[in-house]
Amino acid sequence: MKRIYLAGPMTGLPEFNYPAFHAEAARLRELGFHVENPAENEAPADTTWSGYLRLAIAQLITCDTVALLPGWHESKGAMLEHHIACHLGIVRVMAADIGRRALATAGGLPA
Repeated sequence: MKRIYLAGPMTGLPEFNYPAFHAEAARLRELGFHVENPAENEAPADTTWSGYLRLAIAQLITCDTVALLPGWHESKGAMLEHHIACHLGIVRVMAADIGRRALATAGGLPA
């Protein structure tokens, strides 16, 4: 696990849940991972939900792991990202489960 995409709920939440995305991205970067955080994206030319999702999917497919934030299963976008990751063989884990001890055991610490 070296390149991680964050997936979680945004639509309908205060501040689009950006504080949770930013906090998790900071934690994972502190552990040495490259993190693709859709909450850091510039607004696409097409600012519809599908426009943002197209941008997010392009990020997701460059990653080898999807880290799921709490409430992901209640988000249409995160569910779709999870579905895509499943079919592409991308590892899916709860973000909170990613930590040095678990990764050291699995040999997944960043180089």
